[in-house]
Amino acid sequence: MAVEQPVATKSGDQTRIHNIGYRTYDGPRLGRSYATRSLYSQSLRGAYGLGRSVKSKVLPMLLFVVMCVPAAIMVAVAVATKASDLPVDYTRYAIVMQAVISLYVASQAPQSVSRDLRFKTVPLYFSRPIETADYVRAKFAALASALFLLTAAPLLVLYVGALLAKLDFADQTKGFAQGLVSVALLSLLFAGIGLVIASFTPRRGFGIAAVIAVLTISYGSVSTLQAIADAQSLDGGGSSGAIAWIGLFSPITLIDGVQSAFLGASSAFPGGVGPSNGEGVVYVLLTLGLIAASYGLLMRRYRKVGL
Repeated sequence: MAVEQPVATKSGDQTRIHNIGYRTYDGPRLGRSYATRSLYSQSLRGAYGLGRSVKSKVLPMLLFVVMCVPAAIMVAVAVATKASDLPVDYTRYAIVMQAVISLYVASQAPQSVSRDLRFKTVPLYFSRPIETADYVRAKFAALASALFLLTAAPLLVLYVGALLAKLDFADQTKGFAQGLVSVALLSLLFAGIGLVIASFTPRRGFGIAAVIAVLTISYGSVSTLQAIADAQSLDGGGSSGAIAWIGLFSPITLIDGVQSAFLGASSAFPGGVGPSNGEGVVYVLLTLGLIAASYGLLMRRYRKVGL
């Protein structure tokens, strides 16, 4: 209960001091793991605008719908025409829709970390039991999970539609599983790249532009160089082997190379010829290395920010 204590001043006025009775917290303390899970949950919800304003929900939900609608149309066509197979393989869908995925990463990676930098709330996180590794893991896992939902949902639509169309169960299940492995790897890679870029600027607009530039320019440049190398090889003035090595310099072509080498996917490289198994090992090692390097860079970045 508040207690009022009058205090006389020289002017004769009375000033009251309110004792509002602050008490220490005596309840259970849930610790680091609970705080990390809460940060993960809040970040994952924020990636789709849940718990935020209606304006914040528009873009992520729109991109989610854009990812799923083509899959629904393909399923409808397959059912109506009684096709013997789906128009697009499960492993190819994310490659075809890579522009939408890149736009989602560009919009949500800065939302996840740039606001904490801008409003200087990162040191407040670290003033509690949560540590740098907890913060980085929660943010990384949340964006990767959001990306996995974005890329796996249309594959599920394709799979359910294929079963409704009475396509071969074993083939569709195998293709669906391969597609899930592919988009899981893509989600980890894109989440790491997006968060690293966004963590270096507190301005969300700059973060969006930087992520778009890295993902789209790298893919456009690599695709152009691969097309040139393919044209030269057809004219007898170059080697088609260079196409696979050029693909190492773009995130989306890295995923394309991994799945075409080891998941039986058709390649989007010029000529439809992906890397060999030996070259595919390099693709896998580089992909895993980039994911690990992204995590390491985030750890170093937030150790400095949290000081």
